[in-house]
Amino acid sequence: MNKNKILKIAIDSPAAAGAGTIAKAISKHYNLCYLDTGKIYRMIAFFHLKYPKKFNYNFINKKIRSLKLNDLQNKYFLSDEVGIHASKIAKQKKIRDLVHKYQVNIAYNPPKKFKGSCLDGRDITYKIIPDADIKFFITANIKTRALRRYKELKSLKKKISYSEVLKSIKKRDKSDFQRKISPLKKTKDSLLINTSNLTKRACFLKIKKIIDRKINN
Repeated sequence: MNKNKILKIAIDSPAAAGAGTIAKAISKHYNLCYLDTGKIYRMIAFFHLKYPKKFNYNFINKKIRSLKLNDLQNKYFLSDEVGIHASKIAKQKKIRDLVHKYQVNIAYNPPKKFKGSCLDGRDITYKIIPDADIKFFITANIKTRALRRYKELKSLKKKISYSEVLKSIKKRDKSDFQRKISPLKKTKDSLLINTSNLTKRACFLKIKKIIDRKINN
């Protein structure tokens, strides 16, 4: 790999497969600019729910234009209600076009302090960074994913049952895989990583080995 070229890593995954945790660890290790693209749709969904009368294309355009990566850390974006609403928002082409433009800019023009970019979402490998240096499709069985999300929400003091989370994850999967615009899918050149029986550390080391091989070639 050309040492002067920025490293671009693209990750697609269904909800709660562990992609975010892995992407953050990878980004920290290799000094990459990390973007959880789903958080942008969650942010928009949050604003739609909070300011329904203000919500329109211009309102969202201004929010995205002024968006800083730290703005996506709002804990309220993680609620189940916001997640389901975000999946509906993501089907709207005009909004996707705005979000895509922001994502592409981060992917190809990360702040100079970074050595590259790492984005995870639903259509990163074929829509946002089709020429990514490395592509991953990260998944896990649905019960494992639901349990992870349930524990995450409980740690945030959310009052919700495991069965409710499982139902929500199934609904999200159906929406993500079946939508007409930028559906979730595994591309032929994406490496499949199943995290169902892997610890965070084991998963990180597995992916690190792949990235190191690419960098050193």
